[in-house]
Amino acid sequence: MDLTKIKLVITDVDGVLTDGGLYYTAEGEVMKRFHVHDGLGMKMLQTCGIQVGVISGGDHPLLRKRLEVLKVNFAKLGKMEKRTACFELMEAAGVTPEQTAFIGDDTLDLPAFEVCGLAIATRNAHDYVKQQADWVLEKAGGEGAFREVSDRILAAQGFEEIFSTADGFLTIAQKMAQ
Repeated sequence: MDLTKIKLVITDVDGVLTDGGLYYTAEGEVMKRFHVHDGLGMKMLQTCGIQVGVISGGDHPLLRKRLEVLKVNFAKLGKMEKRTACFELMEAAGVTPEQTAFIGDDTLDLPAFEVCGLAIATRNAHDYVKQQADWVLEKAGGEGAFREVSDRILAAQGFEEIFSTADGFLTIAQKMAQ
């Protein structure tokens, strides 16, 4: 697993960035719980020149708001067919499949696993998804799974200080705020 080549990390949403729970009232879905560690991981990747993309079978204002806050510009929402969506995001980001990692947890993520250079499953992924992954995370979705990936990629690419030391973080803090 060569993380030094990764230039784009694409992630699923429900079950990866969230715990997979859906909170409904009579008016529909009213809440999604995202982990703050994942958001900081996205910002650190972006600041170091590694792009972040999202593909979700769902499309909800709550998700759109989170992506806006994190300045995630590469997103395909309401896409159940993730193979084509991955290729579209790779093209938009100007990267190859070998430079792309995908994080998923369920059956609809398997086509993305096939076309991305690195297939990553969360700890809470179904066993048949884990069997097709190149890397199974220690973290479950909604518990900082994306951050586990971002830390490993940043470390492999020589950016470990930005998340492991105060002075290192301060070197990028100003850029992340912009």
